Amino acid sequence: MAFDTRGWLDRYAAELGLTPITDEDIEMLLALAGVAAHASERKAAPVTCYLAARSGAPIAEAFATAQRLADELAEPGDQHGTD
Repeated sequence: MAFDTRGWLDRYAAELGLTPITDEDIEMLLALAGVAAHASERKAAPVTCYLAARSGAPIAEAFATAQRLADELAEPGDQHGTD
């Protein structure tokens, strides 16, 4: 049986011994992945989320750092994280 997103995330968190992730954190992680994918390549998105998790920084802080870096590296006229 396949799980929906929420079911998978809740079950995976439980298997890792973690509390379930909040909807707000899910949205912030998706935004973080979007910034990474648009500032670099799509494959940077999951690895960026992994690095954010390893850092221990709050998700909002990791997102802000990624957004700042994307803005610094952007060419004039580029828009990152606005999707």
